[in-house]
Amino acid sequence: MNIQKFEFNMFPVNSYVLWDDTKEAVVIDPGVFFDTEKEQLKKFIADNGLKIKHLLNTHLHLDHILGNTFMFQEYGIKAEASQDDEYWLEGVAQQGRMFGFEVNDEPVPLGKYLKEGDQIHFGNQTLDIFQVPGHSPGSLVFYNQATGDAFSGDVLFQGSVGRADLQGGNFTALKENIIKKLFILPDETVVHAGHGPSTTIGREKKYNPFFTDVTTH
Repeated sequence: MNIQKFEFNMFPVNSYVLWDDTKEAVVIDPGVFFDTEKEQLKKFIADNGLKIKHLLNTHLHLDHILGNTFMFQEYGIKAEASQDDEYWLEGVAQQGRMFGFEVNDEPVPLGKYLKEGDQIHFGNQTLDIFQVPGHSPGSLVFYNQATGDAFSGDVLFQGSVGRADLQGGNFTALKENIIKKLFILPDETVVHAGHGPSTTIGREKKYNPFFTDVTTH
């Protein structure tokens, strides 16, 4: 499986394009906001001859969904995410103004709800879906067991975890779910986070300061 990471928008967010030799692809968390970013993503997809099969959101906080409308307009595809986060689609323009910018695109309704145990298929690849609430009620992690890659959104970062002080957040649940759902994965699993650098499950079990009070080995 091929992975291309982009850093988009003012936050900035890691957006991912995944594909294989079949040229079928998925886009995770399209954070494109500026016109130059939209053109960059569009050019990459065209230059590689990719056919977008799925648009996936790890969660529906504003910074991760800024490009959903663009993806619908360009490729006719709606995002798939957890229904538990759907309320975040309301008041997107107001959320933008809170951060000092205007969001002019109307949010596109979700095309499909995803939940624990579902799978995403594209080309010869399969992504398993874990529900890992705590950062948001509907936070999802997409895991390719065959390649050892996990796309964690804002659940788990290198040396940190997602904030839990936004609406619907729960820090205790976040820690418990990371231990129960993610720390059971192989240590060599690469964690592709929603912000910042990638890491591994083994590294976070050993060094992440949020888990020094628990036994994860």
